[in-house]
Amino acid sequence: MNLFAIGARCAVIGLAAVTFQGVAQAQDKAVELRFAHWLPATHPLAKLGFEPWAKSVETASNGSIKVTLYPAQQLGKAADHYDMSRDGIADLTWANPGYQAGRFPLFGAGELPFLMAKPGPASAALDQWYRKYAAQEMKDVKFCLAHLHIGTLHSKKPISEPSQLKGMKIRASNGTAATYMTALGATNVQVSAPESRDALEKGVADAILFPWHSIITFGIDKVAKYHAGMRMYSSDFAWTMNRAFYDKLSTGQKKVIDDHCNNEWAAKIGTAWGDDEDSGQDKLARTAGHTVTPISPQQLEAWKKSAEPVYERWLADVAKSGVDGKQALAELRKELEARKGGQ
Repeated sequence: MNLFAIGARCAVIGLAAVTFQGVAQAQDKAVELRFAHWLPATHPLAKLGFEPWAKSVETASNGSIKVTLYPAQQLGKAADHYDMSRDGIADLTWANPGYQAGRFPLFGAGELPFLMAKPGPASAALDQWYRKYAAQEMKDVKFCLAHLHIGTLHSKKPISEPSQLKGMKIRASNGTAATYMTALGATNVQVSAPESRDALEKGVADAILFPWHSIITFGIDKVAKYHAGMRMYSSDFAWTMNRAFYDKLSTGQKKVIDDHCNNEWAAKIGTAWGDDEDSGQDKLARTAGHTVTPISPQQLEAWKKSAEPVYERWLADVAKSGVDGKQALAELRKELEARKGGQ
């Protein structure tokens, strides 16, 4: 057989292999992926994160994975979303583990005050750092990815000093933030994001920890007119998948999910949503009746010092899980520094 014939035969074999692979992918059993979250369908994260991710999964799977979004707590309360993925009420959920204080202490590192600076790089750093701990702390689900937002204190009166929070009723963003508020002498009001405006409007809460643009999205800007000009806290979120759902997928479909549950997507979503949230600061500053209270370097140092007991509490909680908290935090700081995402 001459070289031309050998080359032609190899080309035919290669084409057959590619064709077979394409047919196999096209013949994957169609499945519906029920993706539940608790934000309004019009929320920026839905438009910048959930919907593009869903479309990309559908395209990459040649339509064999159909993603159906269930927004606005349609399948369950905000605080229940992690358990909803574990129990198969949804196949994939957007969960705020901080809504269940103390349950996920390692993941809580992403909530430590004055640690994160830029949401995109910080999301990528958190996701990369947490992956080795997810198998231990979130072993009853398939961990997909993590990202975060960064926010501040929004209130009915101007606040610039930590001592001003004593005696106030604060809606904290997560368990770590609630610990911080308690350390400052405030009373915590436990309500989810969709319930927050009502809590402030009725006087159940005096102030709220929230990202900048969501204050507008949730209509909280109608009741909270003062905003502390600092990057005070962060809330981290996990996309968690039901293991039984993942296990029933074909090899090709699993690869599609794996390719969308990675650090690249964590960074992409963290950047898109984080930048949008941060844009709310300028919008509020330009809105009549609203004031962004400047925080001086000296005042910021006082805030950071006031948060030291929160770090000590976190280290103690992590120690109970058998992990060296100081080493883990040092690794997270190193990841943040490498990606220029930390304060």
